[in-house]
Amino acid sequence: MASTLLLDSANSLYDFVVRNGNGVKGLVESAGISQVPDRYIQPPQERINHVSTPQLNLPPIDLSKLHGPHHDQAVAEIAGAAHTLGFFQVVNHGVPLELLEALKSAAHKFFSMPPEEKKAAACRTNVKYGTSFAPEKEQALEWKDYVSMSYTTDEDALQYWPSLCKGVALEYLKLSTKMAREIVGILMENLGAKVDEKKIEGLVGYKMVNMNYYPECPNPELTVGVGRHSDMGTLTILLQDEIGGLYVKLEQDIKCKYASASKGDWIEIPPIPGALVINIGDALQIMSNGRYRSGEHRVRAAREQSRVSVPVFTMPNPTEKIGPLPEVVEKDGKAGYREIVFQDYMNNFFTNAHEGKKSLDFAAIIM
Repeated sequence: MASTLLLDSANSLYDFVVRNGNGVKGLVESAGISQVPDRYIQPPQERINHVSTPQLNLPPIDLSKLHGPHHDQAVAEIAGAAHTLGFFQVVNHGVPLELLEALKSAAHKFFSMPPEEKKAAACRTNVKYGTSFAPEKEQALEWKDYVSMSYTTDEDALQYWPSLCKGVALEYLKLSTKMAREIVGILMENLGAKVDEKKIEGLVGYKMVNMNYYPECPNPELTVGVGRHSDMGTLTILLQDEIGGLYVKLEQDIKCKYASASKGDWIEIPPIPGALVINIGDALQIMSNGRYRSGEHRVRAAREQSRVSVPVFTMPNPTEKIGPLPEVVEKDGKAGYREIVFQDYMNNFFTNAHEGKKSLDFAAIIM
């Protein structure tokens, strides 16, 4: 058991939370804290003002329209969201609602296990259990614990992923990947690019499902669940629970009947029952030469109760070369990004703390 004495030393807190695998959940339950420790207090400019942040109440995109007379409308909605915000929500997505509820339940059960059992799960192939994003690099830690499960084969997933969540996590990943392939194909066609199934598979060939846990927080106004960043991959499919807490930064003005906000503002993407959140990753921004936006986003901590989210990250295979599509560069007149091997991009992404969309600088052509 930890005591409040660990709060007297930043090193003691770091050892307890990070090195010993107790996570933020262990800190909340074992240390008897009544306020956020200094190690978690974010600079004022990084904090989230939940009260004054507007919600973007856009209706979700109905993916069933892709297979009927309203196909073109659904394509236009997807492409428009990818261009303006980089985020949209979808319904009729092919993932059963019962599975979504089972995922949330499995996540809560996993993080309710004793720390030693969660740490044991991280010793297995393709599984990582941790806290924050890059704690060794961060000036202020994030109020989040997670388990990350990388996919190679069904057999490996069923053998090595944590028993409490492997079945539902694998089914969710496979259904989400099917959805991602279809959406990526639509977005490529919208750019005028001719991309075959093999190429699309290469762009979503590396897959990972995370379960994120955000313990209740005594001072959510002082910290963040996840700091501002963009996702490095191709497409992310996210299950929010009913509490929510996802915020996206606008890269251009939005003025419509659903919201009115200006470039640089943060807006909240509220949870919609039965919907999944889709967001564009850096790889798609690079390939589209900036026409699609990998939305900068962050997640708040919550005072009232713990909550979970479950993202599936679809990414290019590590050996895949990505760069602006020739068809787009021809129209634009110049490339904004250089061609890179995705493994190199991943290495850069994971060795730095979250800092907005700075990760894209790795591939940007500086004029």
